[in-house]
Amino acid sequence: MVTIVQSEDPVLREIAKEVPLSQIGKPKLKKIIADMVVALNGESDGVAIAAPQIGVSLRIFVVSGKIFDEDFIRGQGSIEGDLYKKARHKDLVFINPIIKKLSKDKKLLSEGCLSVRPTYGKVRRATRATVEAYDENGKKFTKDGVGLLAHIFQHETDHLDGVLFIDKARDLHDAPPEEEFKK
Repeated sequence: MVTIVQSEDPVLREIAKEVPLSQIGKPKLKKIIADMVVALNGESDGVAIAAPQIGVSLRIFVVSGKIFDEDFIRGQGSIEGDLYKKARHKDLVFINPIIKKLSKDKKLLSEGCLSVRPTYGKVRRATRATVEAYDENGKKFTKDGVGLLAHIFQHETDHLDGVLFIDKARDLHDAPPEEEFKK
């Protein structure tokens, strides 16, 4: 069983190390990514996870395919209801991600974290973000994100830099996820 580490674990405050490109596709890295996917899919309200959240200080994050599902998208990035459905799209793996561009336009959205249970708060982040990374096969790609996806890119990149959303959030409070996103 893969454990998601919680906020008091020092690995979450480390700056994660870059993955050597020669290691992409190797069994050890495949196992780390598989463990991340298992941990993410084991949390009904999770939309993404970074390697430090499973105790591995490497620059990798995975975005759940469920945020690309049509009914989730129709909710304009709302997590209510659609979050608890099984993904129909493939999870996206980002190795050595770099945010290349952020919009000047920012929006305050409610945010939580699988490593900071059961706390939520509002974080102001850019509404558009462009990330460059490598996939699990070592292919370099660029992905644009708008709304919730842009928010996720920034949240997960923060994890890789040892930053938790609670460092930036306002209106911190504890709530079960099904209550938080009914607001």
